[in-house]
Amino acid sequence: MYLRAAIGLVPAFSRPRGLPDTVHELRDVKTDLSRLADYNRACGFRLTNALPATYPHIMAFPLAMRLMTASDFPFPVIGLVHVANRIELVRPIDASEPLDLSVRAANLRPHDRGRQFDIVATASSGGVEVWRGVSTYLKREGKDGGRSGERTDPPAPSARWRVAPRVGTDYARVSGDHNPIHTSRIGARLFGFPRPIAHGMWSKARCLAALEGRLPETYTVDVAFKLPILMPATVAFSASPSWTFALHDARSAKPHLTGTITP
Repeated sequence: MYLRAAIGLVPAFSRPRGLPDTVHELRDVKTDLSRLADYNRACGFRLTNALPATYPHIMAFPLAMRLMTASDFPFPVIGLVHVANRIELVRPIDASEPLDLSVRAANLRPHDRGRQFDIVATASSGGVEVWRGVSTYLKREGKDGGRSGERTDPPAPSARWRVAPRVGTDYARVSGDHNPIHTSRIGARLFGFPRPIAHGMWSKARCLAALEGRLPETYTVDVAFKLPILMPATVAFSASPSWTFALHDARSAKPHLTGTITP
């Protein structure tokens, strides 16, 4: 699929203007317990048979890639910026449950730096939706002022994490997201980054893992991805009793991620 994505960067490649109506589905998908354990270790979750709220996202990721690398998709997937993600955990999901997955594109709309759209993924069990994820992507067009990197005044951090380069390769292995901007210095430089950057969904998962044991049984978690984490890095995690949380650069206090949990 990444080969197809690279071919889509060729300027002569003709693309439609609108999003496709295609819905990609996989039924009766079973959780690989070994992969789940590796994912939990990579993101800091405890080893249990309950799926982390972020895990169905990687189960549906191959469907999302199939959708976004198809010839009828309006943008090349390489170069898209993942700017936000919302996950709704309708109820706890046990790893023994087979899931029906679906993925579609929706809500193409203008943005002050280009155009953005949503990739909507759902997981159902027994015909009932138990999980929903909405990933918002930005296609930068024209002048781009970049993401906001202004220094903020975050609360005192509750934890500091060292994000080593292997975070990119470990998460790529368990998630299937082998985008070279996360795993290769050369690949990162081709897209304007001096070093590989951590996956945004790893940073979201790592924050939820830090809150494990305090999370409600069902909840919605929204995050906005700010500045990328250039690996290696040291980041500061902070959380408030009002269910907001954030990741900042430990030295500059520039924001990497802000999030809100709604029970």
